[in-house]
Amino acid sequence: MNTHYDAIIIGAGPAGATAAILLAQAGWSVALLEKQRFPRRKVCGECVAASNLPLLDALGIGDAFDALAGPPLRQVALMAAGECIRADLPPLQHARHRWGRALGREYLDTLLLDRAKEAGATVLQPWMAQAIRGGPGAFECDAGATGSDTEKIFTAPVLIAAHGSWELAPTAEVAQRRPQRPGDLFAFKANFKNAQLAAGLLPVLVFSGGYGGMVLGDHGITTLACCIRRDRLAVCREQLRGQRAGDAVEAYLTASCGGVRHALDGAQRDGRWLSAGPIRPGIRMSRDGGAAFLIGNAAGEAHPIIGEGISMALQSAWLLSERLIMHGKATVSGSAQQQIQREYAQAWHRNFARRIRLAALFAHCAMRPGMASGFLPLLRYRPAVLTHAARWSGKVMQIYQPAT
Repeated sequence: MNTHYDAIIIGAGPAGATAAILLAQAGWSVALLEKQRFPRRKVCGECVAASNLPLLDALGIGDAFDALAGPPLRQVALMAAGECIRADLPPLQHARHRWGRALGREYLDTLLLDRAKEAGATVLQPWMAQAIRGGPGAFECDAGATGSDTEKIFTAPVLIAAHGSWELAPTAEVAQRRPQRPGDLFAFKANFKNAQLAAGLLPVLVFSGGYGGMVLGDHGITTLACCIRRDRLAVCREQLRGQRAGDAVEAYLTASCGGVRHALDGAQRDGRWLSAGPIRPGIRMSRDGGAAFLIGNAAGEAHPIIGEGISMALQSAWLLSERLIMHGKATVSGSAQQQIQREYAQAWHRNFARRIRLAALFAHCAMRPGMASGFLPLLRYRPAVLTHAARWSGKVMQIYQPAT
């Protein structure tokens, strides 16, 4: 097995796999380490905004995505208690891709990973990165195959961290976990068959202590995902003693939100509730970058209320890969990487920092019923405010521009 590469990427979700595809297509040797086996379900809202679809074409999975994904998402709604206020989603100004769609992560992640293999990346799965030494120009990564005694030391001048925000990785940029707090957010997700959610509708759920969303995706499956505060989750579980956390969350959502109650009337849950967290929304990317390059949630995470997690993963990977390819693999020494880090960090902040801050504002309003109810009269009078909010959150921000 080869152990020296031009780049090592830790994490093969949408961010890591996208970077692997782009770099491998440009002639880089890439080692892509992923600790989980695919396909696998994952806690995620599963919406892919229209702004990403031209990039999926460039990555070579556009046709496969089109064949699998759910119906075009044309409307947004705010569901609070018994209220449901609808508005049109803004279309992308693109000849073929105007509307976002939803696709389960068990399909999206597998499409991207298979394409990375086809492009020439070396995929090590399930392998876990155990320790990182060295620095820009001369990284060493100790990694081991899950379930066996096989271990290797991989070396590369470039290290890219693409792990999830709640997963520890052996990079200097990962902060120690904070102590437990009542306001910590936990993410939950479940799939349902035969739900009564209208095709093409993207509802945002507002309830005390959390927020969520629903979407009709591939194979007629409706995804219900939410984030809920630790203290509110404890109350839910206390009220339903003996129930699993996901069942308690489902009961709370149906009791709190008429839109969820209607959508799940007669529906059957497909599989168990998944959970993750606590999630850590916020900016982790410094303005000067760091030793390893950060993409996806490793760089920064928006509150899922705006449904831009997959967008930021795909788009941040493209922003970084574009700069690495432009500089060339022969010039990514330690000193050269400092310049690339600055260029990438500035581009990242320019494209994502405002999105993350806006999502935080939306989330904190949504979790406080008194504050959220204050906006309802305005939204009833001018539903188009929801359209503008979707635009502000980045739904039609096309960072990737195809070469002409």
